Amino acid sequence: RREELLYAFERMVDDARRLSVTAILIAGDMFDKPHVRKSVMDRVLESIEDNPDIDFLYLQGNHDASGFLRHAGDRHFPDNLKLFTDASWTSYAYDDVVVSGREFSDENSRLIATDLVLDREKINIVMLHGQESEYEGRDKTHVVNLSEFKGKNIDYLALGHIHTYKCERLDDRGAYCYSGCLEGRGFDECGQKGYVLIDITDGKVTSEFVPIAGRQLHEAVVEISPQMAMKDIISAARETLSPVPEKDLVKLVLTGTREMDTDIDIERITREFGGRFFFFKVSDDTAIHVDYESFRADKTLKGEYVRLMQEQTGLTEDDRARIIEIGIRAIMGEELL
Repeated sequence: RREELLYAFERMVDDARRLSVTAILIAGDMFDKPHVRKSVMDRVLESIEDNPDIDFLYLQGNHDASGFLRHAGDRHFPDNLKLFTDASWTSYAYDDVVVSGREFSDENSRLIATDLVLDREKINIVMLHGQESEYEGRDKTHVVNLSEFKGKNIDYLALGHIHTYKCERLDDRGAYCYSGCLEGRGFDECGQKGYVLIDITDGKVTSEFVPIAGRQLHEAVVEISPQMAMKDIISAARETLSPVPEKDLVKLVLTGTREMDTDIDIERITREFGGRFFFFKVSDDTAIHVDYESFRADKTLKGEYVRLMQEQTGLTEDDRARIIEIGIRAIMGEELL
């Protein structure tokens, strides 16, 4: 899987070469870990070196905090690798198109938009890495307050940080866009992944999302009810998973309620579907259904315990049901002894 993530980057570069693009904009989080293996770093730099006609504009993000470039030793960086700093805005011009970027820091976060001055006669692309926000929070580091960038002569605001594609209007002139990531790396990154192809023709900026991921991650939810036996749960899961390609990664999430004496057999579900997908896991997020009425006249210790727990305040229903289940299982164990 690690190899597939790297291969996605190389395939994007191949597409860029085939389409004769001018520049590849990397708005941070090129790597997900602070320490990058030398073999990975070498392959990325080789892709850049092998394509001297394409500029690689790399603005580091929060996941790049330690910076793979800082660990490159004495290696010469390719001339077409263009970098940004947090000290001031850096711009690269391509005829009438200007790409400007700046990395966030504790020192510049409050004035980063104020310091941005753009020529309205140019086509302006701005690169930043941060979480979009219309409001100022307690910590503005890595937070992009979109309202501060409105009316700044921006035609396209290329953002990194959110690993899902999103493109919306910034103001009357321009748009802001998260390209997402090339491949999903966890189940918080489900759905199609790829890059954004920006085209500038006759002064007009358009963009298109291009899916490139070799595999997708899916979070498939199955709602169960207290009346369902294990065979019913497996049948519902089979129907939910039927459209998911076998090459993909799947997290099956079980929700809803179940009876206290119904155990969700995770191993059975995994045996049923685990061999079908590249990766498969099950998450049991079900809650316990407690039929309080059935215990109302129960004179056993179990009935007394359920009624006692029903009277307790300060508990959520999920917590109350879980405590009742644990208690009844303990009581049943004592009776068996």
